Amino acid sequence: MIDDDGYRPNVGIVICNRQGQVMWARRFGQHSWQFPQGGINPGESAEQAMYRELFEEVGLSRKDVRILASTRNWLRYKLPKRLVRWDTKPVCIGQKQKWFLLQLMSADAEINMQTSSTPEFDGWRWVSYWYPVRQVVSFKRDVYRRVMKEFASVVMALQDNPPKLQSAPAYRRRRG
Repeated sequence: MIDDDGYRPNVGIVICNRQGQVMWARRFGQHSWQFPQGGINPGESAEQAMYRELFEEVGLSRKDVRILASTRNWLRYKLPKRLVRWDTKPVCIGQKQKWFLLQLMSADAEINMQTSSTPEFDGWRWVSYWYPVRQVVSFKRDVYRRVMKEFASVVMALQDNPPKLQSAPAYRRRRG
């Protein structure tokens, strides 16, 4: 499902813990890291797509998280020309995304990258809040900066509450 401007509707997911850190996931078989994200299917709301992608990509369900915020507007990024599939119709030139900020309510051990036969990620870790803005692939950097700026006050307010769950080790390999 690609809109008239060539953008694919998509959801992005920022998962935070009570310490104000965010979950940073390594793409399967690659050295690149990003937040979970995925397309919105026809007839699916952005929130429904977010919960589906949350389970498919990191094995979490509705009971494991709570929604803290979502972006006011759709945010867009263009794909580099080398990544555009020019032979498909309609041509997708980028993503338009609705972002969700979630708080992990269950234990870190509930995160499972192996719920799909074709996993998106093979590892994850907690990182400082602003770290992803500097580390994500360059063509997504502006969207990440805008998302993190919009969600910052909500995440920083969480740090005022004492932590109730143990943190995960610095890095987790996939389950299985």
